[in-house]
Amino acid sequence: MASTRVKATDVDDYRDTGLEFSSDFLIGAATAAYQIEGAAHEDGRGVSIWDTFSHTRGKTLNGDTGEIADDHYHRLEADLDLMKSMDLEAYRFSIAWPRIQPDGSGPVNAAGVDFYSRLVDGLLARGIKPIATLYHWDLPQALQDKGGWTNRDTAYRFAEYASIMGDALGDRVYAWTTLNEPWCTAYLGHGSGVHAPGVTNPLAALTAVHHLNLAHGLAVTELRRAVRADALVSITLNFTVLRGGGAGEEEAMRRIDAVANRAFTGPLLQGAYPQDLLEDTVAVTDWAFVRPGDLDLIHQPIDFLGVNYYTTAAVRMGAESAMKRNPDGTEVVIGSEYPGSERVEFVAQSGPFTDMDWNIAPDALEELLVDLHTQFPDTPLMITENGAAFPDEVVEGRVRDPRRVDYLHRHFVAAHRALARGVNLRGYLVWSLMDNFEWSFGYSKRFGIVHVDYDSLERTVKDSGHWVSDLIRTRQIRTGAR
Repeated sequence: MASTRVKATDVDDYRDTGLEFSSDFLIGAATAAYQIEGAAHEDGRGVSIWDTFSHTRGKTLNGDTGEIADDHYHRLEADLDLMKSMDLEAYRFSIAWPRIQPDGSGPVNAAGVDFYSRLVDGLLARGIKPIATLYHWDLPQALQDKGGWTNRDTAYRFAEYASIMGDALGDRVYAWTTLNEPWCTAYLGHGSGVHAPGVTNPLAALTAVHHLNLAHGLAVTELRRAVRADALVSITLNFTVLRGGGAGEEEAMRRIDAVANRAFTGPLLQGAYPQDLLEDTVAVTDWAFVRPGDLDLIHQPIDFLGVNYYTTAAVRMGAESAMKRNPDGTEVVIGSEYPGSERVEFVAQSGPFTDMDWNIAPDALEELLVDLHTQFPDTPLMITENGAAFPDEVVEGRVRDPRRVDYLHRHFVAAHRALARGVNLRGYLVWSLMDNFEWSFGYSKRFGIVHVDYDSLERTVKDSGHWVSDLIRTRQIRTGAR
């Protein structure tokens, strides 16, 4: 789709100052349950696929797991006070499905519901809008044992879970997100296998795409029934923002756009899978898992589209599969994050880069927002994740992270420019509130605007956190808030 094609130019630096956001533009931060909660075996919580995956030798850096993480489960009140001290206007958190239904279906674990009820009440008491994500990748292992997202029944179990949470919290939650980044669940979890459940099968990946889309549609229907009339319902997608990288770049961009982006926006927002996607993947599947009536179930009205953005990708067409070689050139059969497009090569881009080796391109965020608005003008947008990992340390009680401050400065400018161009952008949630378990990277990458000492678990607001707080208080983008 056009929304992912931007020019590889960065003529200005996106460091404008003095730009102001209106009082109704939400600014806050986001986290995910498995990355921060800990208490993996307490109060009736069941086992998730990330518990299994992270405890499997070689799957995460240093064998790190989310067993303790930031111990948010036990430090809830203090973390809520921390959010209040930072003047956050909204907090996006995820609900751990295994805390609610340990086996993914059947009886409800009252202790799990109580934890999130206390979280929501604590946010409201501090004047912070709760934004609840139902699924941020921690599928109950019991459902994975039955096929997980390759099993159509999982979509219906997810709808049941959505109904439970809607009934429990629907009178208080400001906004709901059904799924976070289904691209990651489908392609990293079932294509390349670098995320849980670690499957490397292109058919499984595309089957998961459809069942995740179906789960969203079914969940929206359940939430509409259960939550208050003015509650907002959404889904969050991470968009692959594409740039040309050489020979055949237009075809390469079209292919990756189809499988990475339009595989979701097509059925979710337009009621159909793109024809070119079906043609590109004909060697993988005939899409027979799409049953009559499914697209009507998927294509449900939403109140806003969550947009996660971090970086761009440059692509070109290769002469042979770019997914079947090790970095040293030796051949190996590995999974693909882009089923049907294995001949697309990803080309190195110029820096600067974050600690994730992701290039920094605020111009791409502006163009992404503008193009999404152009394509889907009736769908409001919200930046539900944006942020950067850099190595940080506490020195004399302070964390100086000027590169993250600069990153956020430039991306908030990009958001402001999109607003000025008419984009219906409702808010911006920084990833992440706290340093946390960064999936297969373990604890090696720090995205937080609050530093966490993983030995003492002490929290220290970084300079970037103070910068965000200053932005919220003044409504104005300024340089060096501290």
